[in-house]
Amino acid sequence: MPITIIVLGVILLLVLMIVFKVNGFIALVFVSAVVGIAEGMTPLNVMASIQKGIGSTLGGLAMILGFGAMLGRLVSDTGAAQRVATTLIAAFGKERLQWALVVTGLIVGLAMFYEVGFVLLLPLVFTIVAAAGLPLLYVGVPMVAALSVTHCFLPPHPGPTAIATIFGANLGTTLLYGMIITIPTVIVAGPIFSKFLKSFEKSPPEGLYNPKIFSEEEMPGFGISIFAAVIPVVLMAIAAVFELTTPKENPLRQFFEFIGNPAVALFIAVVIAVLTLGLRNGRKMEEVMDMCGESIAAIAMIIFIIAGGGAFKQVLVDSGVGNYIADMMKGSSLSPLLMCWTVAAMLRVALGSATVAAITTAGIVTPIIAATHADPALMVLAVGSGSVIASHVNDPGFWLFKGYFNLSVVETLKTWTVMETLISILGLAGVLALNAIIH
Repeated sequence: MPITIIVLGVILLLVLMIVFKVNGFIALVFVSAVVGIAEGMTPLNVMASIQKGIGSTLGGLAMILGFGAMLGRLVSDTGAAQRVATTLIAAFGKERLQWALVVTGLIVGLAMFYEVGFVLLLPLVFTIVAAAGLPLLYVGVPMVAALSVTHCFLPPHPGPTAIATIFGANLGTTLLYGMIITIPTVIVAGPIFSKFLKSFEKSPPEGLYNPKIFSEEEMPGFGISIFAAVIPVVLMAIAAVFELTTPKENPLRQFFEFIGNPAVALFIAVVIAVLTLGLRNGRKMEEVMDMCGESIAAIAMIIFIIAGGGAFKQVLVDSGVGNYIADMMKGSSLSPLLMCWTVAAMLRVALGSATVAAITTAGIVTPIIAATHADPALMVLAVGSGSVIASHVNDPGFWLFKGYFNLSVVETLKTWTVMETLISILGLAGVLALNAIIH
């Protein structure tokens, strides 16, 4: 019976979001309440559980998401991202433009949300296409693949960070494992896959976007631009290495654990970006702080959807469903990693939103970690992989790609949807391979 209630709850969630177009946060909170009451909780206990879930989820995430958004906005609006992109492209040369765009997508993608990185870098892709005389998709897909891979595998992006918080996974370890999976995945889904797309002769759409192109004098130097973008990832990776190789009492480990904490690492990066990117060229502190404030407004709904997922998770835990699922899994031979991926993939196809699919999956499968002793970091990556599969017409990213690459719906299915599915399947293969090696 508890499993039946969950299934019906997920179906209700799908109907609310797909048929009635209900906002993700409202739908998640409503379904959380319905499932809690159906599982035998009193209305007051359901409300307390929802509040606890929202509070505990945002308690560990609010600073990470906030500082991450600020850093992305500063890197974008000061010209640092453009400097990174143009410098790498010049260094790689025309023959290796695809690889330059992969590296650009990975570096820029680490510092900002997928949609922001996409809209920021596509005008540069258009410029390169016009100058080099190469097919649009051949040039652009490697960059888009890199952005998508960082979005689903690598903290401090909101998806993997939120799932890691719910699962209790170490973010540094998740980042290291994610990096290992990212490299082969982005190579196959980017440069290799794009070689099959030369037949799609498309021109950049006219008048779709009129970006600010920074002059040479307006942009910061390459060194400080790339340093500001990747410093949080470097600090988190160093902290993870120390955690794996040194005892807890080691003062150096304790120091790096502190500055490698995702919230602290991102705060350090924001301070560096404010001083070196924001206040340069005569910018006033008020202008720089306006950039930071506007960045928070842009991610407000993402934060609330993640909070709604936390509420759903807490209701499942407090109603006893978690223990029921855990007891079921004790005698199951199905890999918990494969189960996570499958649930996330089904929700992704039905809901469209990778973030909602991932957070909902995390709430459903959290008890499996304790029951099966599965590696929480690998569980995060399994959910992230499943949450990007088979993007189609119910995904805003589908229409973003279609519009900017000037494609028909069928052409978008043959390109974007196949690329996202490649990332998902390769991610699952990487997770299973890592699990076999590590455990």
